[in-house]
This record gives sequence, C-alpha cells and structure tokens, in this order.
Amino acid sequence: MAMIITPPLDSANVTRKGHISFYLICSAVVASFCGLLFGFEIAVISGTTEWLKTHFVLSDFMLGFTVASGLIGAIIGSMAVAKPTDIFGRRGVLFGLAILFLIASIGCALAWNLDSFMLFRFLGGLAVGGSSVVAPVYIAELSPAAYRGRMVTITQLNIVVGILLAYLSNFLIGRLDLGDNEARWMFGVMAVPAVIFFLMLFFTPQSPRWLIAKGRIAEAKKVFERCGTDTGDVDEEIAEIQRSFDLEHHEVEEPFFRRKYFKPIALAMTIAAFNQLSGINAVLYYAGAIFKMAGADKASALLQSVIVGLTLLVFTLAALATIDHFGRRKLMLVGSIGYILSLGAVSYAFYTGNGGGWLLLASLLVFVASHAFGQGGVIWVFIGEIFPNRVRARGQGLGSFTHWVMSAAISWTFPIIAASSASSAFAFYALCMMGQLLWVLFVMPETKGVPLEQIQKQLGIE
Repeated sequence: MAMIITPPLDSANVTRKGHISFYLICSAVVASFCGLLFGFEIAVISGTTEWLKTHFVLSDFMLGFTVASGLIGAIIGSMAVAKPTDIFGRRGVLFGLAILFLIASIGCALAWNLDSFMLFRFLGGLAVGGSSVVAPVYIAELSPAAYRGRMVTITQLNIVVGILLAYLSNFLIGRLDLGDNEARWMFGVMAVPAVIFFLMLFFTPQSPRWLIAKGRIAEAKKVFERCGTDTGDVDEEIAEIQRSFDLEHHEVEEPFFRRKYFKPIALAMTIAAFNQLSGINAVLYYAGAIFKMAGADKASALLQSVIVGLTLLVFTLAALATIDHFGRRKLMLVGSIGYILSLGAVSYAFYTGNGGGWLLLASLLVFVASHAFGQGGVIWVFIGEIFPNRVRARGQGLGSFTHWVMSAAISWTFPIIAASSASSAFAFYALCMMGQLLWVLFVMPETKGVPLEQIQKQLGIE
C-alpha cells in the first residue's frame, strides 16, 4: 500500500493562522519565470524540424539526435547545477541560467552550421536542466507548507506558458513568409524573455534555508518575516530548520547515495522516469510533425500545436488551483487514467488510418490535459518535497537527471519508431502509463500540507 505522510496535528491551523504573502507570490513568480524559458526552449524546435531536416540534410536518426542535443545538455545541467546551487545559493545560480538562455537563443538564431547549432542547443539544454532543479528547490524553500504545492506549481504553469508562447510565436512567424530565416527568428525570439528574467531576479531574496545552512541567520529571519512560516513563529521555524540540518552530526556535503536516502531517491527516480515514458516530450517536440504525419498542412499543423499549448495551460491552472486541496496522489491518479485512455485512442487513430480526423486531435488534447493536471503539475513539487534540507538540491538534481535522460531517449527514438509505426509508439507509452497507475496506487506517498522538515522524519530519515 502507498505510504501516507500525515501532517502534524497543528498543521491544519497554518492556513487559519497565516496568510499568503504578496512578497512570497512575487518571488515565486519571478523564480518560476525561468520555467517560461524552459518551456519555450523545449517547444520552439517543434516548428523548425522540417527546416532542420532540409537545411542541414538530416536523416531521421540525425534529426532525432539534433533535437536530443539540447536534452543531453539538460542531463548534464541537472546534475552539474546541484553543487553551485549549494555554494552560491539558489538565486545566484538563477542569474547564471538567465545568461545561458540568452546565449542559446541568439546562438541558435545565428548558427552557421549543424555543429554550431547543436552547440547552442546544448547550452540551452544546460539552462533547461539547471532550471528544472533550481526553481522548484528555491520556491519550496521559500514557501510555507500550506501554500507550497501552489507556489511550486507556478513553475509548471510558466513552463506551459512558455510552451504555448513558443507554439504561438512559431505560428505567427510562419505566417510572415520569411523564407530560410523563418526558423532563425523562431529561435531568436527567446532572447527577450531571457533579458526580462535576468532583470527581475534583482528583486528576489536568497532562499532562507540556504541562508541558515550558511549561518546567515539574521538574513534568513528577514526573508521568513516577509514570506511567512508554517508555525507563525519565525524563531521556532529557524530552530526547526537548524535541527533538520543537525550540523553537529551531519555534514552538508555528506555522501548522497546512502541507504537512509533510499526511499526519496527511489521515489524521485521513478516519478521522473514515468513522466517521460508517457511520451509527453515526443508530443511537445514533434507536435507539428505528428499532425503533418496525420495529413495536416504546415499552417494547420502549427495552429493545432497552439491548441495543444492552450490545453496544457488550462489544465495546469486547474492543477495549480487543486494540488493543495486534493493532494499529489489524487492528481496523479486522474492523470494516469487519462494517459491510458488517450494514448490508447491515439494509437488506435494511427492504426486505423483515422489520424487525420477529429479523433487524433481530441485524443492528443485529452493526453496533454491529463499530463498537465497530473504529472506535469506534481513532479517538481513532489521531488522538491521528499528530500531533507541538507541534500535537497542533489535530490532535485537526481530527479531532473533521470527526467532528462528519459526525455533524450524518447525524443531521439520517436522519429525512428514513428517513421515505421506511429501506432506502436503510442501503444508503448500507454503500456508504461499502466505501470505508473500501479505505482501511484501502491507506492507513492501523499505529502500535501506537510512541512518539509516533517516529511523527512516520516520517511524515516533522521
């Protein structure tokens, strides 16, 4: 049976005693803006795959590898960012990620050959991988438990906004008849939000938990006074966090892969793997190509991609509104069932040759809605919650690493498999989601409303 993590007896009073801080909301929104860049970076390529294939004369194998080059960067970025995050702080690393997004955008727009294009996609991937670690950790460490799910889900909301903006930008640029420069403009547009993100970061604080780890207690106290606490008592909150670090008995740099961390490590790697085994990034990266495989022309394929992005946005908003009410497991249950039904329908549509009709579009919309309401809304919240303070950045990094390894594998292989049988590809994803449903039912714990320091205790970590 799934483990149920129960809130402490007085946690129900958190919402009644406290109120959500405007400063907390603003800080979370700014930090989550890197999610917008994350989403734009991963989705913008969907409108350029045909250009890549013809401009650089790519086979299906090389097209998959070119798309995956950004994901290879994300794999490395998700693991490499953990140590700088602990050294320079969450906010300091976010500045660096903003600069990487800017360089990647301009570089892809001006790329002079395939090697240069893949280099800048790799740099963008580093930023994406780093963002998937730093933003959720930063927001989780700022937020009281009663609001943590909604605050961290703002990152996912901005990822989806970024995806929608990428699809919409591709559609609008595609109507300008820019010829061979069309795809370059699609990549270059991201430079604008990258600069905005960099400037907004000057108005955010450091993570109070990181400040406590560095012994900067007075600064941490000021942040908690502005963002709020679980108990309503700043000094009590700081004392509890100091006990969780237990610095007399634990080194902040203690080994991560230890038996006592087995449960959160296993949970993080499993939810991250299932996230990509749904095939979501295959759909996001190749949305235009999938609709074209089904018989749509270029303009129609780009427009249908915008509809996919809008659906993602609507159901991410639904997850944001309900995640702290219904909890993580219920959203995952609903999403898992939706995955299975919709992926089965997509597979059937391609198998019967009805992919060009309403069935494919409707099924893909149910699929992305299921993702947004379930996995998409839960994954970064859940991974950011289950690790202790002293290893949270490394735990988030491991979860993100697993996520991006699986994403690279799915995105690289999809064009090859789909070229022979799109139906088989989606049937495989549906089978994997049956496995996710069983995992949610029998393994996944509920972490709704539980202070971070209590979660580690109830996972048996001292």
